[in-house]
Amino acid sequence: MRTSTSDAAKLRALIDAEARRAGFDAVAVTTPDAIPLAPARLAEFVADGFHGSMDWIAETLQRRGEPTALWPQVRSIIVLAMNYGPDHDPRGVLAKRDRGAISVYAQNRDYHDVMKGRLKEIAGKIVARAGGDVKVFVDTAPVMEKPLAEAAGLGWQGKHTNLVSREHGSWLFLGTIFTTAELTPDRAEIDHCGSCRACLDACPTDAFPAPYRLDARRCISYLTIENKGPIPHEFREKIGNRIYGCDDCLAACPWNKFAKAASEAKLAARDELREPPLADLVQLDDASFRAFFSGSPIKRIGRDRFVRNVLIAAGNSGDASLAGAVRALLDDASPLVRGAAIWALARLVPAAEYSERAAAGLKTESDEAVRDEWRLARPTRAHA
Repeated sequence: MRTSTSDAAKLRALIDAEARRAGFDAVAVTTPDAIPLAPARLAEFVADGFHGSMDWIAETLQRRGEPTALWPQVRSIIVLAMNYGPDHDPRGVLAKRDRGAISVYAQNRDYHDVMKGRLKEIAGKIVARAGGDVKVFVDTAPVMEKPLAEAAGLGWQGKHTNLVSREHGSWLFLGTIFTTAELTPDRAEIDHCGSCRACLDACPTDAFPAPYRLDARRCISYLTIENKGPIPHEFREKIGNRIYGCDDCLAACPWNKFAKAASEAKLAARDELREPPLADLVQLDDASFRAFFSGSPIKRIGRDRFVRNVLIAAGNSGDASLAGAVRALLDDASPLVRGAAIWALARLVPAAEYSERAAAGLKTESDEAVRDEWRLARPTRAHA
């Protein structure tokens, strides 16, 4: 849809105004052909197996790398960003081993819900003013938001592969509006990481084989969220008390010093998710899990995966008072939970008790993966 220079300028002014009104902190425009290097980089990521079990990435390679493959009619892409920067260093909770560390973004209402309705409102205003057609995306379609955001000038993809902004640091939610209107694109941002490697050095599990490359299979965010099976033994101690995601690489970014804390009201922040006690979380059944995490992105992984994460944190806590709740989960209906409970128990009770329970467990357990947990766990407490 061709737009005159004057009309395009008026439309852009409308977009900027509506974005501010809707609570977005930055907005910029790019074109669908602005990320020519992205397809090859994504293909390399998949070829190296760095996507782990996220098969949908491999299945949508072409559409992810080329916006016109997703929607041939698109002429301009509007990228909008919302700051979710914390008012504190989120790594402080890592020293509180009886508490769970939840990624900052997940301490708020699900950002998909926060942003999508607002993007649709803006998109509707665009159609009302300029006609044509629009499509709205918030991390639920094969759209490479971060390369597009870099091309639009909102920031650059840092060495941790996330978007970094000189104004907002590493704390930005991204959404896009694809439109048939032809808008003047903004200038792309350049890389300002320089020789800094703070984010790379901060990673507890060495998930970055090289700057700008992430092996998701080693990333705590992947392991605690996307990974549906047991957490590999080599990462369990390194996970510490991180029960949903990991902010270490984001929090280490020096550009965060320029960022302002986000409005808690805008994001519907929940204080009870900032440093929740493991003792409460480990007792969640399916109904209480769903109720407690209503409206939260955490709800999407389900109770079993979440309690698996909590049990790993419990095992790392050294808090013997959690042993009772852990014992109760040895008979849980979920093999995933039973297996994690075994590992946690081995670290919380005396070796003699563990040996006795292992002998009994091997006689009754039918799931081979859980039986392996009984065999592989190594008690860390010699005495009570």
